Amino acid sequence: MKFTLIEDLSPALEDSLWRLYQAEPWSKGCSFDDVKRMLRGNTLNLALVDDEGLLAGYARVLSDGVLTAFLLDVVVAPDWRGVGLGRRLMDVALGHPDLRGVRQFQLYCEEKLVPFYEQWGFTSDLGNLRFMRRC
Repeated sequence: MKFTLIEDLSPALEDSLWRLYQAEPWSKGCSFDDVKRMLRGNTLNLALVDDEGLLAGYARVLSDGVLTAFLLDVVVAPDWRGVGLGRRLMDVALGHPDLRGVRQFQLYCEEKLVPFYEQWGFTSDLGNLRFMRRC
């Protein structure tokens, strides 16, 4: 199967992304309007679509283009997990021309995914830094 990388999602792919988000614990319950607003506010949207034009994977990156990029929502559709699409999204995001000058990439993930992200040099050893959130 061949997968095509696109950066502009059609309305049908926006809907597919919203449906994919509903199956993930960290994004379940977001509205379709939330997803559309999110897509407009990002620095970079990366989607992988299959030969039939269906969404197979997605990642987004927020960045100032210089100091920091925050990698978000690397997600692969359940039917396509384990075939390397997450790796492809990571490689494209970290090597994207718009992000080449960025000094540091950051992300957060579930504990079980730490070994996956360590392949690209990510570490959970942040010294005195702490991840914080306001909900």
